[in-house]
Amino acid sequence: MDINEEMLHHPENDPSYLGLKVNQGVDKKPMVNPHLRRIARRRYSVDEFVAGILASDITCLSQAVTLVESNLPEHQVIAQEIIERCLPHTGRSIRVGITGVPGAGKSTSIDTFGMHLVKQGRKLAVLAIDPSSERTKGSILGDKTRMEALSREKNAFIRPSPSAGSLGGVARKTRETIMLCEAAGFDTIFVETVGVGQSETAVHSMVDFFLLIQLAGTGDELQGIKRGIMEMADAIVINKADGDNIDKANLAATHFRNALHLFPPTESGWKPKVLTYSGFYGLGIKEIWDMVDEYRHFAMDSGYFVEKRQRQAKWWMYETVNEALHRSFYGNPIVSSLRPEIEEQILRDQISSFVGAQKLLDAYYDTLKGKP
Repeated sequence: MDINEEMLHHPENDPSYLGLKVNQGVDKKPMVNPHLRRIARRRYSVDEFVAGILASDITCLSQAVTLVESNLPEHQVIAQEIIERCLPHTGRSIRVGITGVPGAGKSTSIDTFGMHLVKQGRKLAVLAIDPSSERTKGSILGDKTRMEALSREKNAFIRPSPSAGSLGGVARKTRETIMLCEAAGFDTIFVETVGVGQSETAVHSMVDFFLLIQLAGTGDELQGIKRGIMEMADAIVINKADGDNIDKANLAATHFRNALHLFPPTESGWKPKVLTYSGFYGLGIKEIWDMVDEYRHFAMDSGYFVEKRQRQAKWWMYETVNEALHRSFYGNPIVSSLRPEIEEQILRDQISSFVGAQKLLDAYYDTLKGKP
């Protein structure tokens, strides 16, 4: 670079600025090594996917889950065929939904719970739903970093998935992922939600046991949780019951037990229990999973276990129909072309929201009937 060109980049080097000297910086290097050889990912056939999943091949399972989560039509066709072939090998697990307010220690607790189960010889799959940003549509997918011990276990499979804007942050395709994990031989499935909200309804509709994690010493404990969530819970566990917090945790447990007595009886006939534990120190973990096993035997003996799964299968059929209709409506080219005009009419108060909705629906129905 000659002196004149350098002057354009750094006018401080002009002789009139005595005592100043700015050196030329280093050229910016590429972030990726240009000599890096990219290894093409092997593409499996449907037969290879199914055989790999049934043989507990984690690579096959992971790629199959990626196909399930993909919105590309060609991926969905393959994913549905894989699920159909794996269906006879599903259903032989205990599915546990785990929820709680943000900061309750869900990920740390799952790490501790999971290690307890793995040491018993169980195979565990953890499906951690990560909230997607409404602005960028991206997710951090960082739950796995908080499950350090479990992530190193060969009999544990941790899959963080973006919520992708679905109801309350729960990916609709989580249920299909559960089936693939069961076919791969995992006998315990955890589904972690993003926190207290509408997502719990969707998780409750795909699990056998619903576990609510709470904290003590944060004020009025009963104010911190919606009544609807407590009614869905098969058990409430108070985390961080250690050190100086033990008395607060026991007091919170008493409050929750008293509150549960005011709720109507559960469909299963099971009386929800309230326990305390410490996820960090691993205290009280055995008692929690003895309770889950007790519930499973109780529900199986009464026939409620099978009945609930049958109702869940029907519920998810209609959810799938609803989503397909949603995609069909908003993906319709006539509807897409009319939407800006009708939105503008609503903003100008020329028509009501209900009239605008009816105009879009009429246009959609006309296309289904073949009208121009």
